[in-house]
Amino acid sequence: MRLKLHWQIFIGMGLGILFAIISPANAQKIAPVGDIFMRLLKMIVVPLIMTSIITGVAGIGDSRSLGRLGAKTFAYYITTSVLAITIGLSLANLIQPGSGIHVPQDQAFDPSQLQSAGSVSDILIRIIPINPFSAAATGDILGVIFFSILFGFSITKLPEKYSATLLGFFQAAFQGMMVLTQSIIKLAPIGVFGLMSRAVSSMGTDLFAAVGWYMLTIATGLLFHFLVVLPLLFYVTTRRNPLDHYRAMLAVMAMAFSTSSSSATLPVNLDAVEKKAGVSNKVTSFVLPMGATINMDGTALYECAGVLFIAQALGIPLDFGQQLVVVITALLASIGAAGVPSAGLVMIFIVLEAVNITTPAAYVLVGVMLAVDRPLDMFRTVVNTTSDSVGAVVIAHSEGEDLNYPIMGAGNSTK
Repeated sequence: MRLKLHWQIFIGMGLGILFAIISPANAQKIAPVGDIFMRLLKMIVVPLIMTSIITGVAGIGDSRSLGRLGAKTFAYYITTSVLAITIGLSLANLIQPGSGIHVPQDQAFDPSQLQSAGSVSDILIRIIPINPFSAAATGDILGVIFFSILFGFSITKLPEKYSATLLGFFQAAFQGMMVLTQSIIKLAPIGVFGLMSRAVSSMGTDLFAAVGWYMLTIATGLLFHFLVVLPLLFYVTTRRNPLDHYRAMLAVMAMAFSTSSSSATLPVNLDAVEKKAGVSNKVTSFVLPMGATINMDGTALYECAGVLFIAQALGIPLDFGQQLVVVITALLASIGAAGVPSAGLVMIFIVLEAVNITTPAAYVLVGVMLAVDRPLDMFRTVVNTTSDSVGAVVIAHSEGEDLNYPIMGAGNSTK
């Protein structure tokens, strides 16, 4: 009997960790296995996003349906991101993770080494690509999504003989990409083995104790959002058992945890939400690619709590108005995080600048956060991708689609 994909991935993760503990030197030597797998995933992201969004938007047909679907999607994204930020803000104020932290001066971090993402207005402008082919070549996902939405909408305005030809072409291209995607997904256990081996063998633990309360704050917030907020939102809107959905998404969660990349997890998410939740291609092809780029609940929570951690460690009190600025900036920064090198760190600097915390000591603390960020980043990605899949199901249900979870226990769902 062949094991299900999520069990294969979990076994690959476990073997990778064990191998790194037993032989850390050799673990580094097999790192290219993980790199190859990541490159294969990234190779298909842009064509998969373009074909899925174009077919999804063009297949919707009329502009009224498209506007309704878009409004529901953005309303969901903003709602879950604000809830995540509120959780991070509340926990940071309650736990005070930065109190009593000693800033290690030898761990200074130079922010000039990072590519700046610009202001919030720059992020909004960057959505519109000057050259869509250049955006696709450079991995500017926001630009690719924007162009794909407009092009898909334009197809709906063409005479039938032209729209049918173009829609048929992109539907065929999308099906071809899904076949390629499924072939690459089968390599996931091997790729995850290489990724986990390198991560465990190279991850330092010296600074973990120094920022333990910070890590606990972030982890608690992510866990609460993952186990309480998203399941509650799922149940209230669909009247279905959220355990059904979480079981169906186990392979997606495993992939997100091991790759720390929402974009790399997108192919698995598309496949699982369609086949295991019964959501139509019309909804998944519109909601999930956009969610992988702009719906970053875990990242938004991390940015908000991280800035408060830095302020507390430096003894800088932030009043209600300043914390409100942190909330708004973290929300917009998390939306613009995709497509920027070292996205989480770049966005942290944007939020810090919004409340004028730009001292060298603040950059030292960002460096310390970076040193212990790997496990938190893995968990953040699970939260991000789970929020995307929940959103797709919630929106599909609101559009009158019948959900179908062909897994054990689905019959016990609340109807």
